[in-house]
Amino acid sequence: MLGIDFTKITNSELLEQLKKDSLSHSNRFIITANPEIVLYARDNPEYLTIITSADYTIADGIGIIKGANILNTPLPERVTGFDTLCSLLEFANEKQKSVYFLGAKPEIIKKTITKVRHDYPALKIAGYHDGYFKNEQKIATEIAASKPDFVFVALGFPKQEFFIAKYRQLTPSIWMGVGGSFDVLAGTVKRAPLFWQKHHIEWLYRLFQEPARFWRMLALPKYLIMIYLKKFGFLKN
Repeated sequence: MLGIDFTKITNSELLEQLKKDSLSHSNRFIITANPEIVLYARDNPEYLTIITSADYTIADGIGIIKGANILNTPLPERVTGFDTLCSLLEFANEKQKSVYFLGAKPEIIKKTITKVRHDYPALKIAGYHDGYFKNEQKIATEIAASKPDFVFVALGFPKQEFFIAKYRQLTPSIWMGVGGSFDVLAGTVKRAPLFWQKHHIEWLYRLFQEPARFWRMLALPKYLIMIYLKKFGFLKN
């Protein structure tokens, strides 16, 4: 898909695989990619290298699914980062596994931890830190010392992927960039109702909530143009 190999996997298959990975204490790196990330990777070779190094690159965006269909390389279904995060939190709670949370504003991460403690009481919180830090080595040392089973990084792309790629070998954990998911967990941003989700227009609901995202949304038409250029042979990769 425009230079990125997506993992052909369903939501349930990914979850079952990650459960096995966690139980065997395997080091794994999950990237949740949407059209904006695909375009950014095309213009940034270092970031593309990081995506290539990930164990799972999942199609978090209906644009990815539609693009794959247009190019006759279909993917099973959209695998959203937020749903994967929630499923892993449930698994961690069930198995009493530990989680480190990194990212978001100070008030958001505090609300997130409060929510997690309430909804997943058996889950062990290995530690947490907001995304406004100056000394990343100190945080990396803290993660290594706490040895969490999962590390969820909400720094936004590309920062979260660069952080994970740099420090993932410190501990045999499941590492995942989760973007703005902590805002949703904390309740400060509402996820689109099921109607919007089922009709694949969550992006429009998000735009209504955050009009400032308009300029970021312009990546979608550019992405589709490149998909069609690829389809008709005007784009090599």
